[in-house]
Amino acid sequence: MRIAGQLAKGGTMKERTLFADLFDAQNAQPETVGDSQILIGDSLEILPTLPAETIQCCVTSPPYWGLRDYNHPGQIGAEASPELYVENLVAIFREVRRVLRKDGTVWLNVGDGYARNGGTGNCGPNAVVGNTKKLVQKRNCKVPDCWGLKDRDLMGLPWRVAFGLQSDGWILRSRITWIKKTAMPESVKNRPTNATEEVFLFSKSPTYFYDPNGVREPSGANLRNYWILGPDTSGNGHPAAFPRELARRCILLGSREGDTVLDPFGGSGTTSVAAKELGRHSILVELNPTYAKMSKERSRHGTKTRIKTVNS
Repeated sequence: MRIAGQLAKGGTMKERTLFADLFDAQNAQPETVGDSQILIGDSLEILPTLPAETIQCCVTSPPYWGLRDYNHPGQIGAEASPELYVENLVAIFREVRRVLRKDGTVWLNVGDGYARNGGTGNCGPNAVVGNTKKLVQKRNCKVPDCWGLKDRDLMGLPWRVAFGLQSDGWILRSRITWIKKTAMPESVKNRPTNATEEVFLFSKSPTYFYDPNGVREPSGANLRNYWILGPDTSGNGHPAAFPRELARRCILLGSREGDTVLDPFGGSGTTSVAAKELGRHSILVELNPTYAKMSKERSRHGTKTRIKTVNS
């Protein structure tokens, strides 16, 4: 069940006010910047308003479960359990499938986390960071009652989402490992430090558009399924933006010039900036008006840069 739906059924005056704010955001007029359109609101409410089979490629990274608070009552990632998180993502990507062309693809980055009974720190997946509110942090330090999880279990969320989407009709075509040049430090002494994340390639149909020449290895060989990427050189104010190079690669492989790229979790607009640099149109959906404004500014001032093809 969506958090917004829960608030709509009742709650305190503060909760009803928050839901009213959410409703107003969902009905806000779209912002258009050149070839980029930014829609403010809940993806599960906005995606059904888009025409069917008009999107060529979806490149996105939804909020990770139980890690950060994006200051909105309807946010993905703040569900009471990771099971609900997976269910919500499956529902949203069901709408993505409707708007995707028959030969379209989805490129999905999802992060993992650990089941914990207590324990926070200054770094790692249970870190107390500036935008991790007490409620989220408290919940993230209790082992969820699902999937047989135990204290200190790696939850396997990326694959649970992938299998959920597969069961819902998506074709899982590839798993790409994003190897981070600069990984978040962890003070753990009983396992290796995490330095990778998953990027999944899904298709709507067995036959789909994929440009094998969009990005090649330096040798000219077919691109491999591990990408060594560093963070963008300048911060953009969003706490969990993925590298522009990651978005560029997905867009180059999954679309042509003039195609439309969708990001249902627009954040600070990385997908939109990359799409603009590559001659594509883009549609972003973002729940938080602050980040939507950030996306608008980045789309307006984005600059064209050379596409890197080297895994180093």
